[in-house]
Amino acid sequence: MNQKIILGITQGDPNGIGYEVIIKALADARMLDMCTPIIYGSSRTFGFYKKQVPNNEAINTNIINTAKDCHPKRINIINCVPDNFKIEPGQPSNEAAQSSILSLQACVKDLKEGLIDAMVTAPFNKKAVCDSSFGFPGHTEYLINEFKAADGLMFLCSDQMKVGVVTNHLPLTKVSGALNIDLILGKIRLMHESLRRDFNIIKPKIAVLGLNPHCGDGGLLGDEEITTICPAVKKANEEGILAFGPYSPDGFFGNNLQNQFDAVLAMYHDQGLIPFKALSFDCGVNYTAGLPVVRTSPDHGTAYELAGKNEANAMPMISAIYAAIDIVRNRRLYEEMRADVLKVANEPEKEGIKGPV
Repeated sequence: MNQKIILGITQGDPNGIGYEVIIKALADARMLDMCTPIIYGSSRTFGFYKKQVPNNEAINTNIINTAKDCHPKRINIINCVPDNFKIEPGQPSNEAAQSSILSLQACVKDLKEGLIDAMVTAPFNKKAVCDSSFGFPGHTEYLINEFKAADGLMFLCSDQMKVGVVTNHLPLTKVSGALNIDLILGKIRLMHESLRRDFNIIKPKIAVLGLNPHCGDGGLLGDEEITTICPAVKKANEEGILAFGPYSPDGFFGNNLQNQFDAVLAMYHDQGLIPFKALSFDCGVNYTAGLPVVRTSPDHGTAYELAGKNEANAMPMISAIYAAIDIVRNRRLYEEMRADVLKVANEPEKEGIKGPV
């Protein structure tokens, strides 16, 4: 259980704050006691931003060609983007978008092959990568497709609260039409299983938010709560899942009811992320639940306005690294416990004592 985690870290947009927060997060030598980091990007770009971060003497890098060659006491770098890239802090560009895609693809390839245990993704510019024919509105949708998952859950996590969303990067005008009983029920199931497997919560309690103001006021302000959300919650209860709601979001968060639940399921992006970031912005982690692999990310964007100024806060990146390590360990423990239970259940009856029925 104490085996070090081999952690892949994507560079994100090289003109954003990705490299800065990665360098600051890994500057603490104690981080190498918990994981072996491999940065997928450019040693040249790493060196550029390293010069702007003070007190970096403890940062020792190791350039490698493959994850198999990673050094357990170094910050490993795999050069997987063009070396002639023009570094322009704070400036979105097609070149930067392409390099962030190449970094992600290289890391995903190694994750599929089992060469790394988990991945942490630095932020990229969603519009820029989509303009570069990426084909997906964000990391979450890309990873669900790459790992052939039936579904996935954008799960925002911190010590204060955990919030998932039913619809991810979807225009607000399309949210209502996208909601249905099966979709909501599927997200509740994913959240329930993730809380058990990834966060070690035996009987999680989940709060489900409504869609309309005042949860529709009995249908006066919309009927999605009556026709869609309530039936999904009821079906989840019938499966033994402790789901409650729907709750009106303003009153729910205004009364700090999130503290009475293990997680909250919001209907759309901003409904969940606005209160989450208001309460947990400095330590928020974006986790993709439902995948066969572990992926986390700091819960912020490229922050071009801070790029190259040594002003970025590394705490979200540090939290994302810690979360990835914890989730890998929790999954291993969960699988060990399941194996032990199955072993006991399959043991033959001995000395007249009946085994489990």
